Order: sequence, then C-alpha cells, then structure tokens
Amino acid sequence: MPLLRAAGGSYTKYSHVKLAGTKDLRAFYRTKSWWTGFVLLCLGEGANFVSYAFAPLALVATLNAVSILTSSILGLIFLREKLKPRDFAKRYGLSFLGYFLTIGGTYLFVAFGPNSHEKLRAENIVLHLIGWPVLLYMLLEIITFCLLLYFYKQRHANYLIVILMLAALLGSATVITVKAVSGMLVLTAEGAMQLDFPIFSVMLVSMVAAVIFQAKFLSQACKVYDPSQIAGLNYILSTVFAVVAGAVFYVEFKNEDVLHVSMFLLGSAFCFLGVFIITKNRKRNKSFEPYVTMDMVTGIPTIHDKGLFVQPEVNGSFSYGALVNNDGAAPATLPVHRTRPARDSVSTEPPSGPPDLKED
Repeated sequence: MPLLRAAGGSYTKYSHVKLAGTKDLRAFYRTKSWWTGFVLLCLGEGANFVSYAFAPLALVATLNAVSILTSSILGLIFLREKLKPRDFAKRYGLSFLGYFLTIGGTYLFVAFGPNSHEKLRAENIVLHLIGWPVLLYMLLEIITFCLLLYFYKQRHANYLIVILMLAALLGSATVITVKAVSGMLVLTAEGAMQLDFPIFSVMLVSMVAAVIFQAKFLSQACKVYDPSQIAGLNYILSTVFAVVAGAVFYVEFKNEDVLHVSMFLLGSAFCFLGVFIITKNRKRNKSFEPYVTMDMVTGIPTIHDKGLFVQPEVNGSFSYGALVNNDGAAPATLPVHRTRPARDSVSTEPPSGPPDLKED
C-alpha cells in the first residue's frame, strides 16, 4: 500500500520533469508515464482505504512513514548526479540516518502495536459515537479547531503550525469516518447489509467534507511554505491525532499492557525523528526574487506622503535604498572620456546662466 502510493507519486513527478526537459508540446495527461503513475497512485489510495477495515488506526496512520521513506529513496535513485563517495556521504548522510530510524521505528510499532480489532457494524459505531469519552474528545477538538480558525482568519496568523494543526484536526475526523465507512462497506460485501443504516450516510457525508477542507488547508500551506517543511510536520501532527482518535473512538489500546504501549510510543518517536530528518535534508528549490517586490508598491505613496525619498546608494550596486544586490554580478560602469576639449575652441552655445549685473 505505501509502496504503491510512493511509486505512483514519484512516477508522476518524474513524468512532469521529463516532459519539461524536452521540446515535447504534449500535455502531461497525454503521456504514458503520467498515466502509469496515476494508476499506481489510485491503487495505493484504494488499498489504503480498504486497510482501515482490517487494521487499527494506530498502525495504518503510522505506516504512512513508509510512503515518505520510499518516496525519498526513489527520488534519490532518480537523481542523476555524479558525485564522489565523500561528497555523496556528506550530502546524504543525514538522509541515511533518517532511513535507519524510520525502519527501526516501523518494526517497533508493527511488532508492539495494538492487535485488537472489531468488525465495525452500524450498531457498534453508534455505541462508540454516543460514549462520553468520544463526546468529550469531539468537544475539545471542536473548541480547538474554532480557536485556531479564529486566529488564522481574523488575526492573520498564517503560521505553518497553525495551518497544519487545522489540517490535522480535520484529519482526525477523516480517519474516524474513513474507518467506519470502509468497515461497513466490507461487511456489506460479505453479505451483511450496512448501507441502509442512517449512520452510514452520516459518516459518508462527514468523510467527504473533512477530506475536502483538509485538502484546502494543505493547499494553502503549500502556497506559502516549502513542501519539505510541510511533509515532516504534517506527518507528525496527523499521526498523533489519528492515534489519539483510534485510542478514544475505537478503544484500540484497551487490551494492551504497559510494555507494548511504551514500545509502540518509542517506535513512533523513532519514525517521527526519521521522517523529520529525511524531509529536513531535502534540497529546497530557490525561487527567484526580484529586486523590488510587488508588495513594496503599496508603500511608495506612504513614503512620499511623509516627505521621505528613496536615494540610490553610492556603493556601485544596482539596488536602491536599503536593498542589496545579491545576484553576485559585477556592477556596470559607464565609459569615461579622459580627453579634455581644447582651450582655444570657442563655444557657440549661449550661456545658460543669468547675465552678470554690475553695480553703478
């Protein structure tokens, strides 16, 4: 499942890069490589959806680290860089450390994770939903979401942690509803009809709404911040909320002892640290920034209204005011003519200044 998702995402990205590097004028959806990656991605997402019906939320959510690990390895393989072993180890040494931590953490939480799993009939889902731990958890989640949304919309707190917290809270509702819908669909396929219960429609509508708004917040984060910053932090926050949701809503850690819970938390910590190192060590794309950005245009009337003027500096740079030339180019110089005009030449131009006035 994570391998299919990682291979599909990497292959679609590879098709975009390959198409951009050629003179092929076709759209990306007309290439075979893009469709191959898209089919693999759909198969991975479908397998991920079905897996919620057969495994606890804590295991499925934490296993997403394998997808990030596989994507990083595939990206490293597709890099066509000819580096010396010393330079390669210096650049990607931290990435390999993250690989080992992620693999070790995956083994720990799979070996010591919760094994109890119940068939999610409509009656069982209703009993879980009306329990006081679930109601208290949902109340706290709604209050936290409203407070974060207020600071994000009204106070313009466009911090990455705020946006990803909003997405993670919606992701918690997403995994709860996805597990319920997937479980009822599997039971219906086995012969026990579950689709005529009202709880199925409630869970289906909630799942669609949560997925749409979660994708909206993630897209807003991608517009402002680098994807390498988003991937690691989003995985950590979404996994924490998914594990807590599984423990509260579906009571997945009810029959587990202290040793298994401790080892599961240790494995999750290793995965978090490994994913953080992998995403932190990615090479970020440096976007071109002009000398004068568009947001400075609104400040120009204010400067002139206060009587201030922006003067060019005399250090030979291309910039004005406090801006600095960061492109590393040498400043252009104007040609200087050192020849002086002859003294006996008579100027035919009239004098530009006022005539001298003599006092009587």
